[in-house]
Amino acid sequence: MAFATRHFVRAASSAAATAAAKKLIVKHVTVIGGGLMGAGIAQVAAASGHTVVLVDQSDEILKKSTKGIEESLKRVTKKKFADKPEAGAEFIEKTLKNLTTSTDAVAVVHSTDLVIEAIVENQEIKNELFKRLDKFAPEHTIFASNTSSLQITQLANSTTRQDRFGGLHFFNPVPMMKLVEASVIKTPMTSQKTFESLVDFSKAVGKSPVSCKDTPGFIVNRLLVPYMMEAVRLFERG
Repeated sequence: MAFATRHFVRAASSAAATAAAKKLIVKHVTVIGGGLMGAGIAQVAAASGHTVVLVDQSDEILKKSTKGIEESLKRVTKKKFADKPEAGAEFIEKTLKNLTTSTDAVAVVHSTDLVIEAIVENQEIKNELFKRLDKFAPEHTIFASNTSSLQITQLANSTTRQDRFGGLHFFNPVPMMKLVEASVIKTPMTSQKTFESLVDFSKAVGKSPVSCKDTPGFIVNRLLVPYMMEAVRLFERG
């Protein structure tokens, strides 16, 4: 009986080790969208040691994004390294070294582990983007959307990698807000491996991930909207 128990424990440990070995460790990240959210996501990913490519339609937008990231990093270091200016300067230098920009999403996804979409909140435009990138990204690459309201399942259905698709809903301002609804926005097709990889990535960039199913508004917005509506009703009642 004791032998059987030991054998079972060893087998379980071996299975757990094998599963962990198969879990994707995200090293290279592509962020699509150089707006406030996309730039913030790129910043925290680069600051945590990931190799990041920030993508948008024009060099002009990307220059503005990069400048915004630089200013944000200065604010972060002012608080984080208040008594260590040299360490702060080194932190900024390392972060910016991890970050590059591009206007060609197709060209940069061929070597990425994770694609995070943070573009305009439009179902059709997002679907078209994911459908196009799906043809060029490696098989192991995970796709994630930063959408705050659209169904992840419908976005995933525009690709052939529904099991490697989830939601990563960050909050503004990204460098300051600790919460992220991670993978979170888990569809019925999202694999456990993908889910764990996205949770691990969220933790690696210094966030506290929470998980939910693919429901309208997810967690935070679903709670926030009724809260705001009640405030409006109170105002109307004087």
